[in-house]
Amino acid sequence: MIEIPGLFNYWVVVFLMMAGFYVVISQGNLVKKLVGLGLFQASVFILYITMGNLSGGQAPIVTEGVFIYSNPLPHVLILTAIVVGVATTAVGLALVVRIHEAYGSIEEDEIHALDLADDEALSMEKDDPQDSSE
Repeated sequence: MIEIPGLFNYWVVVFLMMAGFYVVISQGNLVKKLVGLGLFQASVFILYITMGNLSGGQAPIVTEGVFIYSNPLPHVLILTAIVVGVATTAVGLALVVRIHEAYGSIEEDEIHALDLADDEALSMEKDDPQDSSE
């Protein structure tokens, strides 16, 4: 039981990751799916930042008397990942706006039903024996 406080960050990562994954799978609303992806991304950020930190580690500047250094690479990679995550979320929201303009809804089931209705209407038009080219 002594190890649990040392693993607290990992428990937070697992909880956020599973919560984000559940939201993406269970929700039909496209905006809620983007929020779930944001939770999932946050959990990955926390995981990488946690791995980059050593207890007692110093900044990687060579000074006398310091022998344990923290690795700065995970922190730098997370800065890039945050920028990519914000850009991905912005593109996702722009797509949701376009989908709403095209279908009038952001619910996955309604969009799928509208697509099926359009496909059926197109197939009925093709099968229609009355051709307007007479």
